[in-house]
Amino acid sequence: MPKSSNIFTGISSENQFVAEFPNEISLYLKREDLLHPEVSGNKFRKLKYNIARALEQKQKTLLTFGGAFSNHISATAAAGQLFHLKTIGIIRGEELGKDLENTLAQNPTLKFAKSCGMQFKFVSRGDYRAKDTREFQEKLKNEFGEFYLVPEGGTNDLAVKGCQEILNEKDEKFHFIAASVGTGGTLAGLINASDINQKVLGFPALKGDFLSEEIEKYSIKNNWELKTDYHFGGYAKVDSELINFINNFKKKYKIQLDPVYTGKLVFGIFDLIKGGYLPSGSKIMAIHTGGLQGIQGMNMILKKKKLPLITF
Repeated sequence: MPKSSNIFTGISSENQFVAEFPNEISLYLKREDLLHPEVSGNKFRKLKYNIARALEQKQKTLLTFGGAFSNHISATAAAGQLFHLKTIGIIRGEELGKDLENTLAQNPTLKFAKSCGMQFKFVSRGDYRAKDTREFQEKLKNEFGEFYLVPEGGTNDLAVKGCQEILNEKDEKFHFIAASVGTGGTLAGLINASDINQKVLGFPALKGDFLSEEIEKYSIKNNWELKTDYHFGGYAKVDSELINFINNFKKKYKIQLDPVYTGKLVFGIFDLIKGGYLPSGSKIMAIHTGGLQGIQGMNMILKKKKLPLITF
């Protein structure tokens, strides 16, 4: 990698104490959100070895997939700019491309990605569901030429390898490792890097049980469990209770959470502690996977729905 652009060298995150609860239960946050201002959290980890592979293959273009407010789209665009790689984003929702200027005016994520040089292709939701098929990807190669493909959310073997580096020897003192789950790659990396005596808890941000199969594809241990009651209706779905929790958490602990992932994660942990799920003396480390760039866009949606806004 070019030395001037290698943001991945010698980087580790700090564990921040959050709170002590009854029964000597303590909660810490691993501040992955502070790794880089634009390529932060688990996206930093997932892109590290994928970009290295793209450069080894002398690829000049990264192509990936995401929704309109995707953290992955934002991070890939920023990383591509840093490493002098062209980036292409296949975006779910062809209607967004009909008036791109208006879309960018209402969408901070896509506006930022475009400012980093990302080229967009907006596709229908039906076509987007076919994104992993050989036929669809061949059409993309015919349209754009050769590219290095990074999957939606960034999850593949190289991403899991990067996420294994979230944990280090200092983290062995924790009884529970907790993280939000989107595509499953981050949790798989944490499982692989965890001590067999630790329990890894995943908090899916999406509805459905399909994530277990995805995690099993990449994980090598069985010391994990999904807590599926904290998705708040599904991906990017929120309500006043969650927003108030995020705002109160920031006010009390001076830490910003995002509404799609870490807000639901920490809400779930607090609820499990309150409900007596965790034994006395438990030390919990939750992974702050970033995603803060999406708050501005979420607030636009909340404002239209006349819901409370996230303090940011």
